[in-house]
Order: sequence, then C-alpha cells, then structure tokens
Amino acid sequence: MSEIKTLSVKNIGHRRTIMNKFGFYIILVLAVLIAAPAYAGGVAKVRVEMAIGPIAQRVIENSIDRAEEEDRELLIIELDTPGGLNESMRGICRALLNCDIPVVVYVAPSGAHAASAGVFVTYSAHIAAMAPGTNIGAAHVVNMGGEMDSVMTDKVQNDAVAYITSIAKQRNRNITWAESAVRESKSIDAETALDSNVIDLIAIDIDELLSLLQGWEVELDDRTVVMNVEGETVTEYDIGFKNRFLNIITNPSLAFILFNLGWLGLMIELYNPGSVLPGVVGGICLILAFFAFQQLPINYAGLALIILAVVFFVLEVKVVSHGVLAIGGIVSMLLGSLLLIDSPEPYLQISLVVIITTVVVISAFFLFVISFAIKAHRRKVITGREGIIGAVGKMRGNKVFVEGELWRAECDEPLIDGDKVKVKGIENMRLKVIKQGGDK
Repeated sequence: MSEIKTLSVKNIGHRRTIMNKFGFYIILVLAVLIAAPAYAGGVAKVRVEMAIGPIAQRVIENSIDRAEEEDRELLIIELDTPGGLNESMRGICRALLNCDIPVVVYVAPSGAHAASAGVFVTYSAHIAAMAPGTNIGAAHVVNMGGEMDSVMTDKVQNDAVAYITSIAKQRNRNITWAESAVRESKSIDAETALDSNVIDLIAIDIDELLSLLQGWEVELDDRTVVMNVEGETVTEYDIGFKNRFLNIITNPSLAFILFNLGWLGLMIELYNPGSVLPGVVGGICLILAFFAFQQLPINYAGLALIILAVVFFVLEVKVVSHGVLAIGGIVSMLLGSLLLIDSPEPYLQISLVVIITTVVVISAFFLFVISFAIKAHRRKVITGREGIIGAVGKMRGNKVFVEGELWRAECDEPLIDGDKVKVKGIENMRLKVIKQGGDK
C-alpha cells in the first residue's frame, strides 16, 4: 500500500513538472507574439488624402512613431493634399526632419497633387517621389485670419521662404524652385520636378517605387541606411475611424450645416420643452461644429451675423414687426454664411449651393413659424375678461348666464327672464349688455 502511495506522489510530481514546463513555453510564445510588432521590420505605408491640418498631423506623427517602434526599414507616406494650415505643416516637417527611419513622401496616385503646405511636407522627406500625372507647387502664403497689410505679408512670406530654403538645403533639393513656389506660386508636373531636382523618383506604383529604392542610400543623423526593400510586403497603416470621422466633419460645408442644425435643434427644444430629441441632436451637432471651427479659419464677424440672424428670427416670433425683423434675419444669415470662412483657398470655402439651400430652408421654416405667430396675435381672445366681450347670454332672473357663468348685468332696456343679450363690455364686475337684436 505504501509503495502505491509513493508511486502516486512521484507521478503527481512528474505531471507538475510537465505542466510547469508547458506553462513556461506558453508564456514564452505569448511574449514573443506580443513583442513581435515592435520588431516587425519591412515596409509600412499610410495614405494621407486630406488637407494639412491637426488630423493630418496626428496621422503622420502617429505613423512615424509606430514605424519607429516596429523598427521598419521604410515608411511610405502616400500624399494627396490641397495644402492646409501653417502650424500643422510645421509640426509634420519637424517630425519628418527628426525621424529615425527612412521616410518616402510619395505623391500618388495619378491625378493627386501636393500643393501649398504639401510642398513643404514633400521637401522634408528623406526621399521625395511622385506618380506620373501628378503635380507639386503653389506654396504661396495664404492668410487664415483676416486681411494683412503689405508689411505683414512680406514678413510671413519671407519666413516661409527661409523655412523651405533650410529644408531644401538639408535634403539637398532645388532651392531656387522652392523659393519661386512660395513667392510666385509656381507649380510643376512630376517629370519637370524630377528634372529640376525637386523630387528624387517617379514611380507608377508602390512595387515600382520599392524596386527603384533598392540599394538607395539614406543619410540619417547617426548612420547611413542602404535600402533593401525590393519585393517586400507593404503593411498599410489604417488611419482609424476616429481620424476619418474628424476629417469628414472638418469639411467647411458640413461644419456649416452642423452649426445650423445645432442651434435650430436647441431652439425647437426651448420652444417645446420635453421633446428631448431636437435638443439632444442639436447639442451634439453644435459641439461637433465648434470642434470643426477650431480647425478652420473662422471669421468671427460672419459668426456674429449668423447669431444676430437667430436673434432677429426669435424676436419676429415674439414681436410682430410686419416682416422687418424676418427680412433682417434672412439678410444677416446670408451675409454671415458668406463671410464665415476667411480664406481664398477653394478647399476651405463653404459651397455656395450649401449656403443658399441652408438659408432658404431656415428662412422658410421661420416664416412658417412666424405666420402662425401672426395668426395667434390676430385671433380673438377667448379667455379671461376680454374673451367674454361679444358673447351671447340668456337672462336668468336679474342675472345673465354667459359662458357657463352667472353675471350681474346692466342694460339700457328692461330685461326679463329668458331674454337673449349680447355682452358689449365689462365694468366693476358687471356686464354691459344689449338685448339681442337691439342697438348695434
């Protein structure tokens, strides 16, 4: 019996040893799998098809950080942008100039362009490439906050020229063209850009780009990297739902619609307490609109005119001005909408169709509400002291029964029980009546 117990104990100990080893190997495999992304190697790509703004800056900076963490051999930024904000552009350039891995800015596909701020971004990359049928340029300085005098314009322009010149020197690219792109809004196609040393490569697609980069030397701060990327599998970084959504709502036309839906929903909620849905939708739309406005060059005079239009519409409902306030509201809404975005760049403008449609719909809505308010003002009062005037009653003894109540009455003619009378006025809690069919 004791031998059996001894064997059982040995078997249990042996099983525990096996389980411990098995658990160790499981933990080791999991640790390798978790750590694997940090040493992924290979090539990564991110598609940036948007204006240069806070969203684009976050996408590019996050992609660079991730590629560095994963020790990628190369990061490709596939760019298509009309330009954007100066502050965001400088943030992206800083990230590219201080990156620890090689980065290619590839203006693609055919039909894409790197305009305005996109020129600075392309110049900042270790390697600049374009697809056939693309263009680069028009890096002129655009003010995003009102008119500038000539002195201020020169200061801003000279600063931009100095900045792109310093980048061109660091990346050994064409300084003369870079300056003309800023001062004269010069723009060139891919072939001219290659011939002018504005870019380094022209590639039809990613596969050709990797083939052309094979053996290419890239100078980083502390070392020289020789590209060995031909035939590599390219991992595409998704910019994520959040960034896609925020990029959509920062479209000027959509931000304008969200703003108007926001205040309209809140106003409906205030006039109909308890309806809930308009207030909830209006609040969400208004917050999203204000977020979008932070990313856009808003003219506060235009915003003030739109708010003034709302005030005029509300006052027209409360105080009948025979249409004067309503017309003022429509004019103020139209002017405010046209002035709301302060930028000459087309991609930062609110669509004229959207402006006209929104103003017409909102004006029609308020005119509809105002018509009901006017009818309410003109409607005969049917309650209180005023409401009883003009009512027809019947004599009951020496009192008149009218609107369900008994009143003392005065009349210039003698009245008897059962006579029909009409109320002409009220004084000292007595009704002034005339016999029905009597004096007009």
